[in-house]
Amino acid sequence: MRLSHLFGRTLRQPPKEAEMVSHRLLVRGGFVRQIAAGVYTFMPLGWRVIRRIESIMREEMDRIGGQEMYMPVLAPAELWQETGRWYEIGPELVRFKDRTERDFVLAMTHEETITAIARNEIRSYRQLPFMSYHIQTKVRDEARPRGGLVRLREFIMKDAYSFHPDASDLDAFYPEIYQAYHNIFRRCGLEVIAVEADPGMMGGTGSHEFMVVSEAGEDALVTCGKCGYAANIEKAQAAKRPAMVLAEEDQRPIEEVSTPGIKTIDSLVEFFNLPPERFLKTVVYTMEGSLILVVIRGDLDINEAKLARVLRSADLRLADEENLRAAGIVAGFVSPVGLDGVRVVLDDSVSRNNFIAGANKPDTHLRNVRFPRDFRAELVADIAMARAGDPCLHCGSPLQVGRGIEVGHTFKLGTKYSAAMKATYLRSNGQEATIVMGSYGIGLDRLLAAIVEQNHDEFGIIWPPSVAPYGIYLCALGMDNPQVAAEAERVYTQLMSAGYKVLFDDRLESPGVKFNDADLIGIPLRLTVSQRTLKRSSVEVRWRRTRQEKSINLENLAETMLTDVLPRNRC
Repeated sequence: MRLSHLFGRTLRQPPKEAEMVSHRLLVRGGFVRQIAAGVYTFMPLGWRVIRRIESIMREEMDRIGGQEMYMPVLAPAELWQETGRWYEIGPELVRFKDRTERDFVLAMTHEETITAIARNEIRSYRQLPFMSYHIQTKVRDEARPRGGLVRLREFIMKDAYSFHPDASDLDAFYPEIYQAYHNIFRRCGLEVIAVEADPGMMGGTGSHEFMVVSEAGEDALVTCGKCGYAANIEKAQAAKRPAMVLAEEDQRPIEEVSTPGIKTIDSLVEFFNLPPERFLKTVVYTMEGSLILVVIRGDLDINEAKLARVLRSADLRLADEENLRAAGIVAGFVSPVGLDGVRVVLDDSVSRNNFIAGANKPDTHLRNVRFPRDFRAELVADIAMARAGDPCLHCGSPLQVGRGIEVGHTFKLGTKYSAAMKATYLRSNGQEATIVMGSYGIGLDRLLAAIVEQNHDEFGIIWPPSVAPYGIYLCALGMDNPQVAAEAERVYTQLMSAGYKVLFDDRLESPGVKFNDADLIGIPLRLTVSQRTLKRSSVEVRWRRTRQEKSINLENLAETMLTDVLPRNRC
């Protein structure tokens, strides 16, 4: 490809709204252009990268028996109504009516579509297991698109779906997809960690997120450097330090204490001169029209993802003042003690110690509150947010908290969708059974951005050879010189004939402009032809990542590249 003919151009300045390195460099390098908030066009350079990523994905999916198919982005609403997600998902699911007033969605994922197809195709256990995948556009009306390609409203996904006769067969297959994902990311030049994750709206019995560690990431990760434990903050568990307690306090009765205007844990700690783990923090939520009191130790914070999972509800919101007044609850002095008819969820950090809690009266707290003597809980579970420095639940070492970009997610869906949509098969004994499913996704746009986040320097992108849009950047300095122009053309033709993917910078620009663009675009190998190199009958080779240089003879250039240069670069 001649750079003078390439659709798109490099920019000297990044977009003003760009927060992430990948956003700045992909726009400046001419890889993407924004059409609207969260909606981008891939320019020819960017689309070549996407195609190379797709090729790697296809190879790894096919390697474990995947069958590629293509499903539409348009789906009838009744499929989503069958699973309940039509009602559970908010405005991020794009709904509309066609000209006949029939409801449709623009799919943000394809569980409903693939399950509808499977229930019509699968009849017998002899057809199981199998796995299908496709690479398709998804639409999600994000409230706050950000990070360039990291959080989009329209994006490209490789999603795969596996179908099994039972849970044990899914468990046996899951390590194969898990390893295939690691292979994909490794081949794309990414270092990732797989973390335990909350299945969220997808549901199921377990899931893993594949994360690229990056301070620019949206997700918080909890890791243990000793035993290797890793989880998304929404799922992470930590050992909870026991609260300090004095033996003589054990059976003291509840007593009221006047606490005028003292509502926060920090203020209570100062007032009572006690550590925060000696207090109960009570937060009120609404769920499906009912109030839920959530009680946790004062030194911990509530993890709402864990709480929603424990309650098996996505409809969980903080109660407002009107909700509290209607229930006779005093904001700032909420307590699980003495409230009848209100459900209570208790974090398992609240042991049989004495605590200080609200009194459900203005400017009043209760001392010596004990569970279960003084209040009951409908559920007791781990609903606490893990923190940096907390002991690892598995080995006791201090946990670390960092940030990351999610590039892939795998789910053991179980029968969540197949049961709702009546996708069944006949066992060998003739009995009907529900198909067990798995779902596995990778966002290509986000993956491309993550590659740039991990592979760049102050000059621009450094594409891993496996996904680079071209393997060689041929830079001709002085194209107005007939000798240089002729030799550069000869080199270009020779390399192209030998099968190399070459971007030929044939523009009438200064060396500085050409070298800066070469670094910005980030192609792994730069070959330079100039008057100086011609005097030595050579070309100058420069590796983008290491910035090392060497000269190679023009004679038999293609062969020399194959035997001497490319083995060090693999482009």
